[in-house]
Amino acid sequence: MVDLGGSLAVASRGLFATGVSTDLNVTYLSSGGKIGDLIKAEVTCDKFGKTLAFTSIAFSNNKGEVFARGSHTKYVALAWKDPNNIVEELSPKPEKKD
Repeated sequence: MVDLGGSLAVASRGLFATGVSTDLNVTYLSSGGKIGDLIKAEVTCDKFGKTLAFTSIAFSNNKGEVFARGSHTKYVALAWKDPNNIVEELSPKPEKKD
């Protein structure tokens, strides 16, 4: 889940190919619940550079308590060359001054 979440966070920035994992870490804080319980995963792309992307993820139970967290670092330098990227389309545009 940390691998998939990190890759989706990078893809949300517009890279079609999401690079190669260089580091992945998971820390379990407590039990997530019982089989069948719903969990929530919230993923953030903390830094998105030309060479590396850093993501973090928090897993919470149905009470909103975080029971696990993870981090994922991806090497994205070669992914920038993919012609299917839409990074420019997703980048914020500077406001026009009157």
